[in-house]
Amino acid sequence: MILDTDTGAVATRAYVLHPDLTSDRERRDPEPALAEAIALAEALPDLEVLGGEVVRLRKPDAGALFGSGKLDELMAKLSAQEVGLVLVDGPVSPVQQRNLEKAWGVKVLDRTGLILEIFSDRAATREGVLQVEMAALSYQRTRLVRAWTHLERQRGGLGFVGGPGETQIEADRRAIDEQLTRLRRQLDKVAKTRELHRASRAKVPFPVVALVGYTNAGKSTLFNRLTGAEVMAKDMLFATLDPTMRGVTLPTGMKVILSDTVGFISDLPTQLVAAFRATLEEVLSADLILHVRDITHPETEGQKEDVMSILHDLGVAEDVPMIEVWNKVDVADPERRAVLQTVADRTENVRPLSAVTGEGLDGLIEAITHALDDARTVREIELPFEEGRKRAWLHEQGVVMDESQTETGFRLTVAMTARQEKRFREL
Repeated sequence: MILDTDTGAVATRAYVLHPDLTSDRERRDPEPALAEAIALAEALPDLEVLGGEVVRLRKPDAGALFGSGKLDELMAKLSAQEVGLVLVDGPVSPVQQRNLEKAWGVKVLDRTGLILEIFSDRAATREGVLQVEMAALSYQRTRLVRAWTHLERQRGGLGFVGGPGETQIEADRRAIDEQLTRLRRQLDKVAKTRELHRASRAKVPFPVVALVGYTNAGKSTLFNRLTGAEVMAKDMLFATLDPTMRGVTLPTGMKVILSDTVGFISDLPTQLVAAFRATLEEVLSADLILHVRDITHPETEGQKEDVMSILHDLGVAEDVPMIEVWNKVDVADPERRAVLQTVADRTENVRPLSAVTGEGLDGLIEAITHALDDARTVREIELPFEEGRKRAWLHEQGVVMDESQTETGFRLTVAMTARQEKRFREL
């Protein structure tokens, strides 16, 4: 550990290892993957990241992930640099984690643990804090299997710790399950409040434009540029976690709601995909999605695949219109920029721009306006009494602006997007 002279805090020396499995090389290039892992580590405060390396593996060792020779080689390097924390960019089982910590005498975190640490440090809203706590507890629950030898002892039954003969593992697991149940109840209340707010917005009715993309692609910078807001925007992975929404008036006078969401990342921990589903529900109800890409990143195509995969897992309908925003063209060399512009001109729903300089912003606004033109059509619908299911669906969608009862049924004034109208007709 070293003392940070600027803050007075003690910084832990950290080193990053990226296991390069032969079976995984077709999917991810190890060097950019290592660079991303180092960037993740640098996103945590109080860490001095000394660097990292790619470790070639034919197959992981069941007991310690790395072979004995590699363990000794890394041990010498870690000792020489006085490393206190090793970050392994990949999954590490509880047994492997215990054995690595014992062999090296340092704390070990895998990729999931690292991302959870970052999310825990950044969550600001009540919902975000609850979601991170749930994800962390779910992760810790998997660590109870043979993770620590002291958990094998048995303890008697006093209060909540369990009955006679119950092991510490069982007691700890039960305590975690009880806490998860409490958190789910609290999160359900927050989610219901958000749903009420969403229904209120739908009645206005303003179209919702959701920004999605890989972490550090520039979503928050673009959000600030479009809205004039001051959402935290740094060249850092997961600079912002909690969703932010602002109203924006387009040049045509149309008002839209712009939503900035948490950044995606490859191999996102399954605990976080589930825990942040409520946060990402804004994407599910969006009338238009802006997929912000760092078009200059060497792995930009792979990042696109990861984002699209997560959107699919979330249940985002394929018929939701999407615009690809090719961000950070200002850092590309002139030749690369010319190629990008040529490809964009020939590709539908693609807009190159720089969220930092504002270059290309007018073209994006024009594309948004075109995509949302008549996005919500106001019209009257007559429903007989026996069509109660359709009437209930309209109210669930929050599109009913006015309603009156007639002799034969209901007369409703609704404002629906083309996607909602299509679903309504299919009922």
